[in-house]
Amino acid sequence: MIWTSDPAAMQALGEEARAAHPQAVTGFTIAFGDLALDVLAKEVRTVLLWLRDHGRFQQLVDIAGADYPQRPLRFDVVYHLLSLTRNLRVRIKVQTDEDTPVPSVISVYSNAEWFEREAFDLYGVVFGDHPDLRRILTDYGFQGHPLRKDFPLTGYTQVRWNDELKRVVYEPVALEQEWRTWDFESPWEGADYLLPGDEKGKDVPGWG
Repeated sequence: MIWTSDPAAMQALGEEARAAHPQAVTGFTIAFGDLALDVLAKEVRTVLLWLRDHGRFQQLVDIAGADYPQRPLRFDVVYHLLSLTRNLRVRIKVQTDEDTPVPSVISVYSNAEWFEREAFDLYGVVFGDHPDLRRILTDYGFQGHPLRKDFPLTGYTQVRWNDELKRVVYEPVALEQEWRTWDFESPWEGADYLLPGDEKGKDVPGWG
């Protein structure tokens, strides 16, 4: 099934949501065929409940995160809802920082439990009243939150098999060299001598 969006319906829904919750919905935009509501984090549960019951958005499709370290409220938490009866999608965006909890919406959409754990694991967003807020994708003892913009690409620890202990061990990341110098078929520099097989190209028109 191909989902289509009706701009008039999205505009009407955005205005209706703002009129119903003027203190919670701070604005809305329509872009790329979707309606996005900007909502105060502390009111997100109220707005989602209204969208579920009044707007007939039966499904919470996903909860995503985004990191903007330059902002005081560095994180966006984005809820993606789908209405099967209205053939509409809507995004709800809230902002928060590293310390302020966002209300859990498990009481509104029960499948939010694992989505919220994922946002906590990857971004460090805290969800208040969550019954089991622990990591879900990274390993036990993982340090940091890997989708933050300030998380190093190498991570903080590396995993390897220890043949003496006969188990996996965790160690601090140790880069053996700052730059890998390739001396044969380098994808960046290439070799400064004739590679095997290239001598056949000397007789090809345009060679050299």
